[in-house]
Amino acid sequence: MVGFVTLGAAIMLYRSKLLQATAIPQAMAVPKERAEEVHVRGSANAAVTLEEFGDFQCPPCGALEGPLRQIERDYASSLRVIFRNFPFTNHEHAHEAAYAAEAAGLQGRFWEMHDLLYREQSVWAKSSDVQSLFDAYAGMIGLNLERFKKDVSGEQVKAKVEGDRKRGEALGVRNTPTIFINDESVPPTSLNPTALRAAVDAAVKEKTRS
Repeated sequence: MVGFVTLGAAIMLYRSKLLQATAIPQAMAVPKERAEEVHVRGSANAAVTLEEFGDFQCPPCGALEGPLRQIERDYASSLRVIFRNFPFTNHEHAHEAAYAAEAAGLQGRFWEMHDLLYREQSVWAKSSDVQSLFDAYAGMIGLNLERFKKDVSGEQVKAKVEGDRKRGEALGVRNTPTIFINDESVPPTSLNPTALRAAVDAAVKEKTRS
């Protein structure tokens, strides 16, 4: 319980300047996009969609990742999760990490790299040779290393990251993590494991009743 309180306090402090978004306009809802442009984990028929705008070097994003994965497992077919890149320039390696994740995505391993980057955040965030670590991670998840090295600096992955950022800005995202549940923004005070689980649970029950 102490850990949850500490995590919630850290996220609230980190997001103190957040300009809270309200709801995603219908025209920008996920179903309007091409499936290959969206990183989705979970059933397409899930009652609830959780969309996260994250920065791989953001400490609160990293701290929330474990609880989010547990929520995913617990709600199984009732929940699908979407991840959007929103790296900040004040995080030295955030853009490189986003490019690494997108390059892995071109080989069908986005989520494997996503999970590994968050799990190893405390290691690569302090590295003076971050690309060598990302290359090692690519090998760990079974990527074609030569292709990965080429893609990670290519225009396709940069355009994808920039597209995610522009979408976030259009929705009023100013900080990370920012989370939407069924197109409604989650307030900063609810970005802790207990409150987030309650929000997902309420959304699932609401969909079940309707």
